[in-house]
Amino acid sequence: MRKAFKYRLYPTQPQQKDLERTLSLCRHLYNAALQERRDAYKKAGRTVGFYEQKKWLPEIRAELPEYKHIHSQVLQNVIERVDLAFKGFFRRVKAGQKAGYPRFKGKGRYDSFTFPQAYETGVKLQDGGRRVLLYGIGSVKVKLHRPLEGKIKTATVKREGEHWYIIFITEVDPKPLPPSEEAIGIDLGTNPHFLVTSEGEMVEAPRHFQKAEEKLAKAQRELSRKKKGKSGRKKARLKVAKLHRKIANQRRDFHHKVARKLVNRYGTIVHEDLNILALSRSYVAKGIHDAGWAQFLQILAYKAEEAGRRVIKVDPKYTSQDCPVCGHREKKPLWVRAYTCPQCGALLHRDVAAAQNILAKAWTGPSGVAIPCPRSPGL
Repeated sequence: MRKAFKYRLYPTQPQQKDLERTLSLCRHLYNAALQERRDAYKKAGRTVGFYEQKKWLPEIRAELPEYKHIHSQVLQNVIERVDLAFKGFFRRVKAGQKAGYPRFKGKGRYDSFTFPQAYETGVKLQDGGRRVLLYGIGSVKVKLHRPLEGKIKTATVKREGEHWYIIFITEVDPKPLPPSEEAIGIDLGTNPHFLVTSEGEMVEAPRHFQKAEEKLAKAQRELSRKKKGKSGRKKARLKVAKLHRKIANQRRDFHHKVARKLVNRYGTIVHEDLNILALSRSYVAKGIHDAGWAQFLQILAYKAEEAGRRVIKVDPKYTSQDCPVCGHREKKPLWVRAYTCPQCGALLHRDVAAAQNILAKAWTGPSGVAIPCPRSPGL
């Protein structure tokens, strides 16, 4: 399996200028490749593909000396990004979704470049992992806050605000945990609980964005008052970016810790197969974005895969309306958090009942036949 390792880079001032120059040249190439495809189709009705554009790269490097300082495979990756953007566009058109035609990248809108075959393209760790050699940039100081595992496949240099990072994608062997027969169902929420388990455990929603909203609004008002092109505007923009980065880092750290706790204990984890994209466009969008459900489920899935655990998705229909004891179905207003089942008299917490229904759905086949369920103290 593949795993990502993200580390902070500490370039010198000249190295930072070289990194900015590389991003700028990659952005110009991206826009030129996009323009060529648009013009070819608009003027001649012809489609220009990845390989056709890639074959012109040697001539570009020969005629434009500034591109000689960028590795050829980095430039090929730029063309590949354009190709992927168009493939995504045509896939969405075919599926009848909102297509979103590929757009040009403005200044400051192109923030990374990739070495597809890292060790073959001039990316090497040096000085016991304290520095990394980047083709065309030089030896840059790096902070390996955790050991780098596995065989390096790709390396991406990324700018986030005023900071620089390198992301290694490596190929690692799975590290299965000791077998566990315990199973758990989880019901995701936004406020006041991030998730509730079928055993009744409730994890409070940290609401990182909500807590920083006032400070962020103040920084954004300051940015809106600055005139374009002035040095003060750049400082204000970096301040806003720094706040957003802090919120994202806090949310990611929380997701990793919760996912790790679940994976370490349970052999099977069951959650609803939610349409998060649609929900993120509904009236609860703000809370869902703050909770970061999509990122959490992605982290949970890869941690479970590495540990040899199972993550099961189930249909979310009626999970909050059914009684987990007798199966009686009754639609209740969202503000009702605890209720007594009118059929069997069971006193239930709405979210705990939903989590128990989610777990039960994982062990019922398509025809309604029960499947043996791993031991779960909650059922």
